[in-house]
Amino acid sequence: MKPRFPWFSYLVVALGSIMMILPFLEMVFGSFKGPDEINSADYQLLPNSFDFHNYAEVFETLNMGLLFKNSIIVAVSVTVCVLLTSTLAGYALTKLHFPGRDTIFKFILVTMMFPAFLFLIPNFYIIIHFPLAGGNDLFGEGGNGGLAASIVSLILPFAVSGFGIFLMRQFIMNIPDALLEAARIDGASEFRIFWQIVVPITTPALVTLAIFTFISQWNEFIWAMLIFTVNDQLATLPVGIQMLQMTLDPTLTRALVSAGLTISVVPVFLVFLCLQRYYINGMVMSGVKE
Repeated sequence: MKPRFPWFSYLVVALGSIMMILPFLEMVFGSFKGPDEINSADYQLLPNSFDFHNYAEVFETLNMGLLFKNSIIVAVSVTVCVLLTSTLAGYALTKLHFPGRDTIFKFILVTMMFPAFLFLIPNFYIIIHFPLAGGNDLFGEGGNGGLAASIVSLILPFAVSGFGIFLMRQFIMNIPDALLEAARIDGASEFRIFWQIVVPITTPALVTLAIFTFISQWNEFIWAMLIFTVNDQLATLPVGIQMLQMTLDPTLTRALVSAGLTISVVPVFLVFLCLQRYYINGMVMSGVKE
C-alpha cells in the first residue's frame, strides 16, 4: 500500500538531515573565523572570509605529526585485531561444535551489557603493573609505567570486541553448512575453509565492523587521556585537541578547536566515503535472527 502522505516522510527525513549536518557545518565554518567573529553576539553561520590562519596555528601549537601517527597506529592496529579475533570467534561459535560453545557466546553477550567505563580502573591497573614490561619485575612492581610506556597500552584493551564477535557470528550463520561440508569432503582444512570460503563471503560484514571499529578508536578519548597522564608521548588527536582547549583561553581557542576537529574528521570521512557501499550491504545482510 502506498502511503497517503509520502511528502510527510520526506519532510521528516529532510529535517532530520538538516539537524544532523548543522553542527558539522558550524564546526567547519567556525574553523575559518577569528576570535572576535566566532564569539560575536551577532551569530552568523558563514565566516566573513575564509582564512586558513587557524589551521596554521593548530599545526604550530600542537605536534600534529605525533598526534596523527599515534592515532593512525592505534586505530588501524585495533581494527585489524578486532577483525581477526571477531571473525575467528564468530566462525568457531557458529560452524564448529565443541562443549560449552553456547555458554561462551552467552558470556560474550553478557560482557556487552556492562558500560565501558566500568573497566577503566581495572584495565589501567593491569597496564601499569603488567609483569616484565616497562621495567616491572615478575610481580609487576618497580617499573616506570609498565605497558603504559608503549603504544601497546592503547591497543591491547580494545583488541577483542564483544559486538564484533556478535556481528560476525550473525553473518556467518547465513553461510550454508553444506558448502563447508563439501569443502571438508574435498579435503580442505579448517583454516583453508575459513580463509578461502568464510572470509570472502563475509567481506561486507568485515568492512562494516572495520568502519565501526576505526571510527570508535579514532575518537577514543577517556582511555587515551589516562595513558597520556603516564606517557605524554602517546597522545592521540582527541587528547591533543582537548589539551589545546584546556591550556589556553577558551574564548581564544574556539576557532582553533574547530580547526583541529575538522582536521581530525577528514580521515574518518574518507574511510566511510570509500567503504560506505560495503557498510550498507553488511548492515542489510547481517541480521539479528537466530
